Amino acid sequence: MRFDTIIIGGGLAGLTAGISLQKAGQSTAIVSAGQNSLHFFSGTFESMLGMPPRVVDLFAEAGIHLHYTPGVRLMSLGTFGKAFLALEDTDLFPTEKFARKALVVNFAGFNDFFSSFLAQGLEKQGIACRVRLIHLPELDPLRQSPSEMRSVHMARILDGIWEKVVQEVRVLIKDEDAVILPQVFGLQGADIPMKIRQAIPARVVFAATMPPSVPGIRTQMMLHRRYEILGGTYLMGDEVARAHVHDSVVHSVATKNMDQHFLTGDHFILATGRFFAKGLASTPEKVYEPIFGLDVDYSPDRNTWYDADFLKYQPYMRFGVKTDPQLHPMVGGEPLKNLYAVGSILGMTRPDLGSGAGLAINSAFTAVDNIL
Repeated sequence: MRFDTIIIGGGLAGLTAGISLQKAGQSTAIVSAGQNSLHFFSGTFESMLGMPPRVVDLFAEAGIHLHYTPGVRLMSLGTFGKAFLALEDTDLFPTEKFARKALVVNFAGFNDFFSSFLAQGLEKQGIACRVRLIHLPELDPLRQSPSEMRSVHMARILDGIWEKVVQEVRVLIKDEDAVILPQVFGLQGADIPMKIRQAIPARVVFAATMPPSVPGIRTQMMLHRRYEILGGTYLMGDEVARAHVHDSVVHSVATKNMDQHFLTGDHFILATGRFFAKGLASTPEKVYEPIFGLDVDYSPDRNTWYDADFLKYQPYMRFGVKTDPQLHPMVGGEPLKNLYAVGSILGMTRPDLGSGAGLAINSAFTAVDNIL
């Protein structure tokens, strides 16, 4: 099977590149193993280096609306991180103290939302908090197993009974000017979270839960749909097993599901993520990239890969493949001429392109522009 460009990885970077190339008239295929960084997406884009209209337009065409508010976002333990571009149902605040009093609401049996820790974190910012639980019989079938009481399963139920949730919350409100709910609404679109905001007489803030992320999976589904509407080929549940490289040029790749049928193209984009997504792997002695054997920027001393304090920044998060200025990754110090590395597999090797979701978007656009 031949395409103009083959993209390895179906997360935020891969889908951004695929949509952009399809719009430009290229034929593309995305090989996606399944779970990716969007399943952990907070709803905000860090280090976007501004608000390029190109980002907003690409998302709007997929039915995803963004808002730009320089400031901070609320994280799951009541701490804050810098951000300024977010999904429409994800709040950004000018300062950490966004309310005088807050009611933190959780659902009985849902252990992936740390309401007490979140309240403690907010109280350090001078926000008085009360924590309350809501028991909904509609969620009882999920409580039979801890593996079922997860954010996405809950969203499928709660999106159908959101008005009942609103009634329960309204009864609990005293004099709070903010209500904090877990991000377990709006699996198919942001309309349900927006309706909840309109129906509650206080500022409603949706706080992140443990993965999977409801807004992240929604974003994944909507970008995936947009990509296929544009004619892209999305190979779901497959992964690249090996590549044919000759004279620093990638000629084809083979996937596990397609066995002897090779995917050939003029260009290839590597958007496989880092350790969790298996874009990078490690042994006790080294960190390596498993498909092409790319050069990786990492410390040879394993003791420096991590910090013993779990809550601190972990040094291994900086590791990434080495590239030239055009994002061609290296093998033995030589760039592969028609391969581009994008997204988190870059680690912190390209700080000029940002970090997090911003890195995914910026690097994808850079690779697309170089290809076109």
